[in-house]
Amino acid sequence: MNNEMMSYEVVDLQEKKVVGLSARTNNASPEMGNVIGSLWKKFYSENCYPCIKNKANAKSLGIYTDYEADEKGDYTVVVACEVTDAEEVSQDLIVRTIPAGRYAKFIVRGNMVTAVAELWQELWKMDLPRSFVCDFEEYQNADPENAEIHVYIGLK
Repeated sequence: MNNEMMSYEVVDLQEKKVVGLSARTNNASPEMGNVIGSLWKKFYSENCYPCIKNKANAKSLGIYTDYEADEKGDYTVVVACEVTDAEEVSQDLIVRTIPAGRYAKFIVRGNMVTAVAELWQELWKMDLPRSFVCDFEEYQNADPENAEIHVYIGLK
């Protein structure tokens, strides 16, 4: 992991409404990868992504929230799209809010899976004043090998 990848800027974000799917997991669980992977697979199935109305943009989000404590406890993972209006939501989907606040913003480029996984490995070693309220990945494009992903880590 190069040092450039671990540089970040602190940004203030407005609240975002999102619609998607969620599951509960834990970083120590041997099933964590399957839980998150199957959520993404289900999200991009014909019954989910195309059914989300009022998308704010074409970006998909991987959200980590409802932390039991810190990165060692259980948390909720949400795969979603930002929406301008969450009035009409099919019953399989959930509506959540990414809270307004201060976030550390990292930008990673490369393979969609490995680049993000490597970033998280480094993040867990960093001494960031994390809030453990909400963190999220914003996928700027859908190219699996040449992805650009903006990762936002909630700060105290």
